[in-house]
Amino acid sequence: FRAIWQFLGWIDDTKPLGSLMAALEETELTPADRGFSSAARTAVIEQGIVRRRKVDVVADIPARRVADLPVELDGAIGRSIRAAEAALAQRMVAHYRSAVAARTVGHPARAVDGIDLELVRRVAAAELKDSSERSTGDNVFTMVRRIGHAKAGLAADYTAQLARNVGKVVFFAKHIDVMDQAEQTFADRGIKYASIRGEQTPRVRAKNIKAFTEDPEVQVVVCSLTAAGVGINLQVASNMVLAELSWTDAEQTQAIDRIHRIGQSEPVTAWRIIATQTIDAKIAELIDQKSGLAARALDGAGEQEGAASADVQLEALVSLLTDALKADGLA
Repeated sequence: FRAIWQFLGWIDDTKPLGSLMAALEETELTPADRGFSSAARTAVIEQGIVRRRKVDVVADIPARRVADLPVELDGAIGRSIRAAEAALAQRMVAHYRSAVAARTVGHPARAVDGIDLELVRRVAAAELKDSSERSTGDNVFTMVRRIGHAKAGLAADYTAQLARNVGKVVFFAKHIDVMDQAEQTFADRGIKYASIRGEQTPRVRAKNIKAFTEDPEVQVVVCSLTAAGVGINLQVASNMVLAELSWTDAEQTQAIDRIHRIGQSEPVTAWRIIATQTIDAKIAELIDQKSGLAARALDGAGEQEGAASADVQLEALVSLLTDALKADGLA
């Protein structure tokens, strides 16, 4: 069935695409909810029915855009993050140089002028695999989490400003500690908020969604990217803050589609908080390259292309290692 579904464009290697994703969203259930499996089965069966796709009705929806807000991580936290990133880069440089030395011992003809890009990718892939298996020490995942935590206060501040000036705002984050920090900021400022998290029951989630969409005093909804990325309609808002970056354009697009959907009457802006001079900026650049955001307006046309599932984690490490090798004098 996997091969057939891929041929029909319903899935790629890891996730539903296009019309199947839309059908799953219509269930308003997440994989953690009771009844999701049955609803998903029905959605697959009904794929034989012609549906009106978002890409076919994009003219009916106001424009949307992703606006980057660069932030500088100052103080000890910023220095610590940049030092950890430099240490990661130098660890990969050491592995790269060790591999080059081992390859050329007794075989000088195997030497490569400049940077061996194939070897760079192998070293980066090994680091990524090691990072996934290692529970201690700094790696690309721990750095991204630390960056998210460091950005949380700044992202919440900007969200509060938006709520005061333009109305309801959706705040998206990946990690619980970032959501906690944001909610504390809103509470301290007297901003009423709702929360959508993975551990909530469907009843609690529905209650919180209703509070945000129907109560004029609830100005912000704090959402988990994994728990609220699909199946939820938040189009009462036209502004969103992405406090943490996704690893794929697909996840980012699904989050934005909570407010940019049929029925939205206002132009939509997703404000992406990016920590400058860190791997955060590189991840944002890679996501944009994979999705084509740098070359065209974000109009939903790329939702079925499957390119969003590219391995941004690996590419980020490749870029980090390449830049470090260039800084060491290789070109």
